Amino acid sequence: MADIVIINPRFEPSYWGMDHLLPFMGKAANLPVACLPLLAALTPEEHTVTLIDENAEEIDFERCAKADLVAMTGMSVQRFRMKEILGELKERGCFVAIGGPWITVQEDYFDDEPADVIFIGEAEETWPQFLKEWKQGLHQYRYEQADKTDMSKVPTPRFDMLDMKKYAFGSIQFSRGCPFQCEFCDIIVTFGRRPRIKTNAQVIAELEAIRKTGLRIAFVVDDNLIGNKKAIKEVLREVIVWQRQNGYPLSLFTEASIDLADDAELMDLMVEANFIATFIGIESPSEDSLRETKKFQNVRSGGTLLEKVHRIQNAGMEVWCGMIMGFDSDDAGIFDRQVEFIQQSRISFSMSGMLSAIPKTPLHARLEAEGRLDPADRSEFGTNVIPLKMSREELLEGYFEVLNRLYEPQAYFDRTDALFLDPNFDYGITSKKRWWKISRRWFLSEMQCAVEGLGLFARLMKNVPEAELRQEYRKRFKRFIKVHRRPGLVLFYVFHMAMHYHTWKMAKAMSSRSQQLVNSF
Repeated sequence: MADIVIINPRFEPSYWGMDHLLPFMGKAANLPVACLPLLAALTPEEHTVTLIDENAEEIDFERCAKADLVAMTGMSVQRFRMKEILGELKERGCFVAIGGPWITVQEDYFDDEPADVIFIGEAEETWPQFLKEWKQGLHQYRYEQADKTDMSKVPTPRFDMLDMKKYAFGSIQFSRGCPFQCEFCDIIVTFGRRPRIKTNAQVIAELEAIRKTGLRIAFVVDDNLIGNKKAIKEVLREVIVWQRQNGYPLSLFTEASIDLADDAELMDLMVEANFIATFIGIESPSEDSLRETKKFQNVRSGGTLLEKVHRIQNAGMEVWCGMIMGFDSDDAGIFDRQVEFIQQSRISFSMSGMLSAIPKTPLHARLEAEGRLDPADRSEFGTNVIPLKMSREELLEGYFEVLNRLYEPQAYFDRTDALFLDPNFDYGITSKKRWWKISRRWFLSEMQCAVEGLGLFARLMKNVPEAELRQEYRKRFKRFIKVHRRPGLVLFYVFHMAMHYHTWKMAKAMSSRSQQLVNSF
């Protein structure tokens, strides 16, 4: 039997980290990374496992030093902290295993102070294999599965091993993989282009596990939920049945490609399953940029990008998006075009960033061959890509300009209210059914959301130091409650206020260089 500690390092302040928002909600982190509770579920019962998410609690290095094995995961944005943790663990004589997205694309990154074991790619097969070999004293240094994981065999994550009250949202997974070929994306490198999906029974078991934590909102972390439309429709039908039988205990949001707008049945099923929002990689309003990066799904027929965004919103889901600046065809005019598109699209949350080349992606290989990669691990320009039609200084300053213009209060609330102040606007199941007729559970949840929303608004009024922002928030809230009377919608609108404060503060801090520069906001 082994005593195992598994660590997820803290993230640097970022758009999705919600660092300036979470204190208002009384939460330590936005959501748990999917791998921690999954690795715990994959560990044979003969071993003991302790999960440490540094975003929710401090790492107890004394505890780690007593463990037989310390495992650590991490994404590209966590790599600097991963190095610091690895150094501390090795200094204490820990046996360390490293896996996750970053080491999968950059295997030699930790060679200066190497781990004892590394895992490349998925680990549903290799993690149990390693533990068996380690017990026998025969473990290897490098593990990589010969085949992609059979998702029908993935166990239900052990959410019970995390203090879920510390998180704002839950996280669950229906599928892996994406059928598209975007040049800059590492998803197809890690998970492949053939979408693999869990069985209906697995999905329902995972929903039940999240429901037991008491959380009411969960992020479906699939990189493209609709990669296999036929298969996901069958899953969604089962989710709808589960939601109805249980009084709709969960509101869901996810990531999907823009071709969702071309499938009315699929949008309808998602809304019936109570998906309230979806993140979409729009990337650019420039068709030349989209074709250049092989984002062909964004330039297909069936309407403009703007029309498709509005179609999804009108179906009953809010759209969040990812936008990128610095493609080869982008010149200095792209910054105005980005802002104009976001304003017209009625998208509150845009994770805007500069093009970055991740190792092992087609983009990285192409730019390396062209001699257009900055070798610095932490570039002063925020990206390792050297653009073609503008200087690096122009790209960085344009990036700051876009962030500040998007999250200037007037611009932010104008596009938010263009959606929210439509008297017919609502999302998820309440866009289809009267909220007081859905279920007793839902009725009580509406009341709870209203109380929480008013509490969050009060905390904003008390703790936001900028008087002009507090005044703007009061003005916008008064306009909102004159239009909408659904109690639960109060929390979502006030959340948009709190998210504005986070993004506004991030944009100001980065552009003034009072905070560490992060790309993709």
